[in-house]
Amino acid sequence: MLINVLYRGLVDYEAALQLQRALVELRKQGRIADTLILLEHPPVITLGRSAKKSNLLASPEILAQRGVQLIECDRGGDITFHGPGQLVGYPIFDLRGLTARSERRKTLGAVDFVRLLEEVLIRTCADFAVPAGRIPGLTGVWVEGSRGEQAKIAAIGLHISRSVTSHGFAMNVINDLDYFNLIVPCGIASRPVTSLAREVRDPQSLKMEQVVHAVARNFGRVFVRQMLWIEDLKL
Repeated sequence: MLINVLYRGLVDYEAALQLQRALVELRKQGRIADTLILLEHPPVITLGRSAKKSNLLASPEILAQRGVQLIECDRGGDITFHGPGQLVGYPIFDLRGLTARSERRKTLGAVDFVRLLEEVLIRTCADFAVPAGRIPGLTGVWVEGSRGEQAKIAAIGLHISRSVTSHGFAMNVINDLDYFNLIVPCGIASRPVTSLAREVRDPQSLKMEQVVHAVARNFGRVFVRQMLWIEDLKL
């Protein structure tokens, strides 16, 4: 079985939402295979279904000055930031076609799917010699930061409709982390954020293209699928 991989570069957030909705409907109809969209966004803060407005620290005037959009969306989770240099992945997968990791279920559940996404990103960090892992009770991927504290390198928030997933993950690669000062990232004030560029030995050599290919490769390994790179789905 295949997973389509579609890399789109820098894409406006609302345009990406429209693309996801179209692909979700096609996946529900069985007209496309499971598809992974990889892209970056212009500066945007998104509020998930569990978001608290108090976790937005910047006024509308400051957001306008920084050129940051503010958008509410239907993914799970709290508040987060997307921007250039951050790799965002939207897996449009039908969970009914994925084998459960538990004897109690025939198909993969939402929590198990999140754990698999975390595994993809943990392996990707390892490809760049950055040890990463999980923190019990906190979704996402974490590293031991340069100051000896656990810092978040990747956030995960999903939406699932009739077993088909959308939204997904955001992995900090070479993005400007100062933007995260505008929010309480994922509603967690006690832990900072970091990026691959901050954690690797030679940040100048780190390229987004390398990380894009590493993520796709690790999707294939974790989900035990062949990855098929495509230029367009001809919607």
